[in-house]
Amino acid sequence: MTGSARNFLQFHDIPEAGLRLIIARAGELAKAWDERAMPQSLAGKRVALIADDGGWRNTTAFDLGIQAMGGICAQVPIGFNAREEAGDLAGYLGNWFDMLVIRKKALATLKTVAAASPVPVINARTRSNHPCETLGDLAYIKSRRGSIDGLKVVGVVADANILRSWVEASIALPIEMIQIYPQRWHFRDSELFTGRFRAGTDMGELLGADVIVTDSWPGDVAGDTLASYRIGTDVLDRLRKDAIFLPCPPVTRGREVTGEAMEHPLCQSRAAKAFLLHAQNALMEWIVAPTVNA
Repeated sequence: MTGSARNFLQFHDIPEAGLRLIIARAGELAKAWDERAMPQSLAGKRVALIADDGGWRNTTAFDLGIQAMGGICAQVPIGFNAREEAGDLAGYLGNWFDMLVIRKKALATLKTVAAASPVPVINARTRSNHPCETLGDLAYIKSRRGSIDGLKVVGVVADANILRSWVEASIALPIEMIQIYPQRWHFRDSELFTGRFRAGTDMGELLGADVIVTDSWPGDVAGDTLASYRIGTDVLDRLRKDAIFLPCPPVTRGREVTGEAMEHPLCQSRAAKAFLLHAQNALMEWIVAPTVNA
């Protein structure tokens, strides 16, 4: 792990046993949320929420979850790599807070902050990865299937933060991750290669998938260059009846998915994204409330 023993900058920063605890706990917290009976396991904890690259889903969920579990959340209006050094800012923030939740474009900046921070740091999203998103998806998948062991996940995605977090997950957990996309956009970071990841171009791989993930098309795509990789009902109708289709928001209908695909029974994006809140809550418990995770 990087810096503090309980930072979460990359999915595989947390050992398999810890990830399993968090994913299982997310299911328990989902039930508590529905019953409006959230445990006050963050009571007295002070959390800084720093978001300087837009977005709203997971930062809103962090803010809400911290308050629901009795913590204090302060949205801190700072950017890194500006007038003050990131390491200096980490030290100052550590004077006041028990945990830092940061949404920042550069993963390298988060690593610098974590190395200097006296308190744990959570990655709320970077351009390189989005570990909380994948953690939430896995928590939802476990709630549906009962287990995440042996999952075959197929990502019809370019090399970007969603794919990279699934690749990271395949390092830490016994899941197979397959990227299906034109070679121009294949994942090539050899530092994250394991025997559980591979890339190809054959859409036939989807037929045996447990989970199918999509992401927005790359910004430099012209016209219908990627039309053969668009997910429509014609594709979903051929998949296993228990497959889970998780298009990652923001979804661009007519590009990576069709509008009809978003209404298909296999499409479970809305239900899955509810677990973003629950997984992040479980993650924060694991990080700052060791008695809950003993």
